[in-house]
Amino acid sequence: MLSAQQLEAYITQNLACEYIKVLGDDGTHFESVIVSSAFVGKSMVQQHQLVYTALGDRMRSEIHALSMKTYTPEQWNKQSA
Repeated sequence: MLSAQQLEAYITQNLACEYIKVLGDDGTHFESVIVSSAFVGKSMVQQHQLVYTALGDRMRSEIHALSMKTYTPEQWNKQSA
């Protein structure tokens, strides 16, 4: 069974993140907040595609559902203020 911490590690291995938090305790359904400068200038769909690419085949096999909130560092700082 996949843990939220393992999923965080999978994402950060292939995507530089300023902040990441993944929640989920059933092993297949997860919620995440991901902040990355790689998202700058990209649409939400493109940002999500970067995360899916970072996860590779795991998205088809191990992960049933991943809810994502993606932010650039600037967006994250504005939201956190």
